[in-house]
Amino acid sequence: MIDLTTNALNAYQSTQSTATLQNLKSAQSLQQSMKVAQSLQGTKDSKTSLQKISANEDRALREQTDNFEALFLQIMLKDAIKNENPLYPKQPGSDIYHSMYIENLAQNLSGSFGYSELLYNYLKGQQR
Repeated sequence: MIDLTTNALNAYQSTQSTATLQNLKSAQSLQQSMKVAQSLQGTKDSKTSLQKISANEDRALREQTDNFEALFLQIMLKDAIKNENPLYPKQPGSDIYHSMYIENLAQNLSGSFGYSELLYNYLKGQQR
């Protein structure tokens, strides 16, 4: 039972990390297409709309870098917070609750450690 739970959690984490990396790649490709669109259009109205699109893309990029930082923190917290206390024996499903706790903690802490900011600045520099 515990092996099945562990395998399911590992599969979920690998799927989540793959999806986050794909979202980062798509955000970067959107920024590159935005750069091409800006070079093709030069009117004032299109500049205003392009600025709005750029602001939305910046928000999306910030969200994806925060998600990547959350994934990174989740991996670190999983190793740091072990659920091996001899005073409290493991109950059925405790691994699932522990992984949910770690995932929620990582999501709440993301954006405050600096990895997200570093990645965001790097990707913005690549856009220019």
